[in-house]
Amino acid sequence: MANASDEFRLTSSGIDHEGRLPRKYTIDGQGTQKDISPPLEWYNVPGGTKTLALVVEDIDAPDPDGPLVPWTVWVVINIPPSLKGLPEGFSGKEEDMGGDYASVKEGNNDLKVPGWRTPKLPSTGHRFEFKLYALDDEIDLGNKVTKEKLVEAIDGHVVGEAVLMALH
Repeated sequence: MANASDEFRLTSSGIDHEGRLPRKYTIDGQGTQKDISPPLEWYNVPGGTKTLALVVEDIDAPDPDGPLVPWTVWVVINIPPSLKGLPEGFSGKEEDMGGDYASVKEGNNDLKVPGWRTPKLPSTGHRFEFKLYALDDEIDLGNKVTKEKLVEAIDGHVVGEAVLMALH
C-alpha cells in the first residue's frame, strides 16, 4: 500500500491553518483585493498523466428554491503535468505567463465567464472543493469550456484525483 507521502495530493499555501479560504480569494474581498485565485501546489502526479484538469466548486451553495447545488467557481484544463502548481492570482493571467503555463486554459464558471469567481455568500461555513484530475489523454473542449463538458470528456481517462477542501 502506498504511504501518504506517495499519494497524489493537492495543497494550498493560501488556505489558513484552520482550513479557511481568506477573504481576498472571495467576492467579499479584503481591502483592494477580491476574487484572486489562490495558490495551488500538487505532488506525486500519477505515472501516465498527459494533462491535468481542475474543478473548484462551492459545494454548499444554496439554490434559491432550497436544495444545495454545487456552484462552479473555477475550471482549468490543459495543465501540463510538468507544472507543480498554479501561483496566486493566476486566473486571467495565463497568457502573460508563457512557458509551460501558455497551454493552460480557463473555462467558464457558473457566472458564465472564464476565470475564478466565487458566489456572493449569504453565510459563512461554505465548503469549497478543489478537485485536480490526472488524465491519460489530452482533451479538446473547443472554445467554450464548462464543468459539464469537462466531466463528460474525461470519463474513462482519469488516472488519479486529488481533493482539497477549504471553508469560507
